[in-house]
Amino acid sequence: MVQYYWNPNIRPVPMQPAMPQQTVPPPVTLPAGRPPARGEESYIENILRLNRGQPGTFHFSFEHGERGTTTKVIRGFVEAAGRDHVILREARTDHRFLFPMIYFDYAEFDEELNYFDQQPR
Repeated sequence: MVQYYWNPNIRPVPMQPAMPQQTVPPPVTLPAGRPPARGEESYIENILRLNRGQPGTFHFSFEHGERGTTTKVIRGFVEAAGRDHVILREARTDHRFLFPMIYFDYAEFDEELNYFDQQPR
């Protein structure tokens, strides 16, 4: 019997199927070519993380800034980087900045960059 009204004194009885059903997951097909691996994650935040602590110059621009304040250049070090932000420490003042990545333009590093292995597997 199906109840179409709510009664606080009646508890619903869980219905069980007449025959137990088993679910079979669909077969997984892997793309041909390279075997599945951890994979290269060459997003900017990952590249910045690989180069944490290396001196560099970081360029940011802001559309909403007043005339003359639409860009910011930081000379310093990456302390941390996430998917949508980067934390920089300015070399001269030790001041720390938290920038959303949407304002990031590019970075220049003084030393060779650490990057993901480019050898074919």
